[in-house]
Amino acid sequence: MTDSVANQGPHRAHRIRNILGGSAGNLVEWYDWYVYSAFALYFAPAFFPEGDQTAQLLSTAAVFAVGFVMRPIGAWVMGIYADRRGRKAGLTLSVTLMCLGSLLIAVTPSYASIGVLAPSILVLARLMQGLSVGGEYGASATYLSEMAERKHRGFYSSFQYVTLISGQLIALAVLLVLQSTLSESALENWGWRIPFAIGAVLAIFVFYLRRRLAETQSFENAQKSGTPRSSGLTLLRYHPKEALLVIGLTAGGTLAFYAYTTYMQKFLANTSGFSRETATEITTAALFVYMLLQPAIGALSDRVGRKPIMITFGILGTLFTVPIFTTLETVTSPYAAFALVLAALVIVSGYTAINAVVKAELFPAHIRALGVALPYAIANTLFGGTAEYVALRFKRAGIEDAFYWYVTGLIFVSLLVYLFMRDTRAHSHIAED
Repeated sequence: MTDSVANQGPHRAHRIRNILGGSAGNLVEWYDWYVYSAFALYFAPAFFPEGDQTAQLLSTAAVFAVGFVMRPIGAWVMGIYADRRGRKAGLTLSVTLMCLGSLLIAVTPSYASIGVLAPSILVLARLMQGLSVGGEYGASATYLSEMAERKHRGFYSSFQYVTLISGQLIALAVLLVLQSTLSESALENWGWRIPFAIGAVLAIFVFYLRRRLAETQSFENAQKSGTPRSSGLTLLRYHPKEALLVIGLTAGGTLAFYAYTTYMQKFLANTSGFSRETATEITTAALFVYMLLQPAIGALSDRVGRKPIMITFGILGTLFTVPIFTTLETVTSPYAAFALVLAALVIVSGYTAINAVVKAELFPAHIRALGVALPYAIANTLFGGTAEYVALRFKRAGIEDAFYWYVTGLIFVSLLVYLFMRDTRAHSHIAED
């Protein structure tokens, strides 16, 4: 009895240390990814000098969406890599690609210096980062879910979005610091390059951190089991229902997430009429509270199940998305805007806090990284990556409220999926590992 308790302490400490190590890498990955969106208001004229602010934002949003095109490819290639070579190997490769993409954006000359080559290099860099993030999600979700204890799996896996949001918050914090220390013209001319350079340096640090992580027991057991090797054909042949389920449960959640987070900063400046600085401050404050909420909801799912949490998101998102956006159109108080943005983020927490563990629990270990990553990346490309572009297109056409209904409709579609799927906490493939 005493030996068992004594052994449990070091084992748990080892588990937590690796979870924190994997999460730290995830933070830097998503910082690099979101810096693009956070600084788009400033670097858009450098790469796309023609047109008004909405036209420039449309161009940067289109490149943002292009980055998502690579995410299914990254999910496919790197998901197979993580299933065959290990979660640790997949995580290390993904951060290497992210580093290269950030460095490329940091040093690329403006349109005024090299013409059309500038936006072309920007697209190339975002393609590399899209490839990286496509593999990162599956490897990270799989690693955290497999490394966590069974009764705390929802809690620990929620740290994927804690670190994802932290990356976005740090990107916004860097923006706030630069806004307070540099002039508007300095930020537009050269200051926007600083956060991309920071991201490249941090990614190098994470590369060495991830090389020291332990491999998961689930992967090691799968390697010894003699099960079919991970591949796209294996996924489609043996797990088509689960793959479609991931697409369905992701569609509404990922669209709502990008609508309420990356697009919201631009919405507050471009539609609500707040200054760029105020819009950044509102978004940053709301995201901070949102980040703190993720582990609480993850822990709640360990008690009540994953399904009730997702259904709650689906119902509230369907009912309140249109009212929240409509009210934000005319709000003048930054405090009222903060309350409304936070309300939207609280709602979408029912998806973000537990979506990683839900997907991981759907698949056996030998194909888990690919099964989590590829269907998720497809849904993200179709709905999450295009959120800003679709919203700005509707705005330019004079029917901005159509975007609110679009988000509502897709959340409702995912709600139907939540209602008819099994609760993965009670039917978890990870528990079988």
